[in-house]
Amino acid sequence: MKKKQAIRFFGYCNNIPKPSSALNSISQTQISIVFLLSLLLQPISSSSSSISSPPPLPILPIPSASQIQWQLGNMALFLHFGPNTFTDSEWGTGHVDPSAFNPTNLDAAQWVRVAKDAGFSRLILTAKHHDGFCLWPSEYTNYSVRSSPWRDGEGDVVGELAKAAKEAGLGLGLYLSPWDRHEPCYGNTLEYNEFYVGQMTELLTRYGEIKEVWLDGAKGKDEKDMEYFFDSWFSLIHQLQPGAVIFSDAGPDCRWIGDEAGVAKPTCWSLFNCSAAKIGGTDSRYSGEGDPFGHDWVPAECDVSIRPGWFWHPLEVPKSARTLLDIYYKSAGRNCLLLLNVPPNSSGLISAEDIQVLQEFTKIRDSIFSHNLAENALVDASSTRGNGEDDRFIPSNVLKEGIYTYWAPAQNHQPTWSLYLNLQEFISFNVLHIQEPIHMGQRIVEFHFDVLNDEGVWRTVVRGSTVGYRRILKFPTVESQFLRLVIEKSRADPLVSYLGIHVDNFSHLSSHLDKTLGAGINGSNIRRQITLNNSQISAV
Repeated sequence: MKKKQAIRFFGYCNNIPKPSSALNSISQTQISIVFLLSLLLQPISSSSSSISSPPPLPILPIPSASQIQWQLGNMALFLHFGPNTFTDSEWGTGHVDPSAFNPTNLDAAQWVRVAKDAGFSRLILTAKHHDGFCLWPSEYTNYSVRSSPWRDGEGDVVGELAKAAKEAGLGLGLYLSPWDRHEPCYGNTLEYNEFYVGQMTELLTRYGEIKEVWLDGAKGKDEKDMEYFFDSWFSLIHQLQPGAVIFSDAGPDCRWIGDEAGVAKPTCWSLFNCSAAKIGGTDSRYSGEGDPFGHDWVPAECDVSIRPGWFWHPLEVPKSARTLLDIYYKSAGRNCLLLLNVPPNSSGLISAEDIQVLQEFTKIRDSIFSHNLAENALVDASSTRGNGEDDRFIPSNVLKEGIYTYWAPAQNHQPTWSLYLNLQEFISFNVLHIQEPIHMGQRIVEFHFDVLNDEGVWRTVVRGSTVGYRRILKFPTVESQFLRLVIEKSRADPLVSYLGIHVDNFSHLSSHLDKTLGAGINGSNIRRQITLNNSQISAV
């Protein structure tokens, strides 16, 4: 069996020589010729009988299949809807007459179209909010749509939404408030827990597959003391809907970020200790950052409303598309799922002004992220698992979308790990997009991203901590041909599944990097270059 012959130019990425005066005299044409020759001289693949390197071991904890599906969804649409919609209130008293609920033009299919067109993967409906009014005909209370004039008391909002979501291929989630201001048995621990489990069972057995069950510890001051049997609830939910994720302050499947502004902490671990959290009483900083030493995989969800309130109010206006973009960077761009509330109005439709903002938000996102400006880059690394002979681990995998292909470094416990990109032309950009293969665990602790300036010196344009499923970072616009991602700390050998650069022409960014990087960084012409593996890189 023939062995592969490894050919390297000017040393290995892990031991980069400084550019010499001889290199300074090499013309761009000469370097290009040398570089092309290096590609032609790459080793020919060995026979199929060669032994492959196994993939690296996952580092615990790792997500379940339903948690991965949830994370891949990226964004969900929250629908706060109920009697509050008609009474211009946020927390209903539980004593509003059911006749107030009469959305004469309700169209759940419109809600679903709006969500799908804007790129949302699922919808979560407040099946019951704190007022106790049920948007389905529950057998355990008369305080529901059955007692309203809507559809002559024969309507079922949950049922109509479930049908529309299924037809459109979107997931359905349901919020069932533990706090119930209408139910007389609330305050009687055993009786109310039985009541709650009965209603939960109705929701999880009548409407097909439920992707997410959402609950919280919200309760007003001076309300009745009430012990919720959360562990029993969670077990029942997983029994009846094994594919559903459960949201609460403390998990068990996804957690609250700790605020209602849709903003995650710059450091955000999916690792968490459920035993250190209490529903309704979790420390907001712990919820926001997670725990690098956590034993549970509980990624964060960022909830925020498109309007000032959670329910629709006639005098409120939606946030701007640019504001939503900023929230997106600070939620989905920080290893979280963005849960954006878009409340239907009193006619039963999502308002035209909200739809317009969502359309603008979608266009802005698409204009920024639909194209990776590094897609044609030549990619190299400080090392590669299997000496670069196994396509499963090669550096160029980071240009493929998705988390199931990735670059893996060699197992040599390096102090740092680096990815190098030669864009083959000068490109301006101001956004970095990185992803980890989260099914292998969350690993990266600290990293920085560099460009090569006109003096042949690496200059850092942005630093970051955690990555997880997705990390998106903005910085003032730079222009360069040669880029470097340096991972400084990692829980295990780092794995990178995606690396993209983009241009955001909508956010307002300062230009303080101009001085930091030195004059000429924009429009610079790199002269001092060396060839490393498959790319031309300069280093000082």
